[in-house]
Amino acid sequence: MSKSSRRLIFAFMKDRMTPAVRMGGHTQRGQCAKRMSILDAAADVFCREGFAGASIDEIAAVACVSRQTIYNHYREKETLFVAVVEDVMNRANAMLFSVLASFPENADNLEDGLTAFAVRLNKNCICNHDGKFLRKLVQTEGERYPHLFESWRQQGPGKLTTALSALLARVAHKGALVIDDFDVAARQFVALANADLQMMTLFGGTPTDEELDKAARNAVRTFLKAYGGPAADKVGRPPQLAAIAGG
Repeated sequence: MSKSSRRLIFAFMKDRMTPAVRMGGHTQRGQCAKRMSILDAAADVFCREGFAGASIDEIAAVACVSRQTIYNHYREKETLFVAVVEDVMNRANAMLFSVLASFPENADNLEDGLTAFAVRLNKNCICNHDGKFLRKLVQTEGERYPHLFESWRQQGPGKLTTALSALLARVAHKGALVIDDFDVAARQFVALANADLQMMTLFGGTPTDEELDKAARNAVRTFLKAYGGPAADKVGRPPQLAAIAGG
């Protein structure tokens, strides 16, 4: 991956570093461990019971801390819920950073490169535990408590499409893609990559490696039909499309 792309993605991620990463000393580490225990317990309870149904007493029991300890750290249930969403987002964004770093930047065998990237994106960012957790919370609580998801709206899906649009632009610059609006293309790529998996993940299923590969291959071939450029004719498109493009 080029230095410029690494700088781009590092800039995308650096403001997502949690305070826990920067803290030092035994006291801070102890407090951090306790906070993480509370956040993990709260995530489990919120996911199972929803925001309205979750109780601080139940969260305290799962975390093996006192009710007062939770209030000392988070003051109220709403503050704790927002902290849980932000904590899951931090992990999700860290994984996303890793996946974005593997984006194929040259036109050689673009179909295979984008397919492998789409598999990693689905497996590690969309169909993984954190991805399912965030979707379930948004689906069940987003309409009733939209203000609780403000940070998710600001730092969630938009971050992916912004970074991906810049990476697509680099490939397009080499002639492998022809794209007028990179933001639209990025959103369409993500939507296509997840299209064949939506119904399964909606009901909590986890796709197999074979299903992930098939969904990614279908998505990339459709994407390249729309955006494949001259440099992708021989190495990036299915053979029948390359023949058509060549006349």
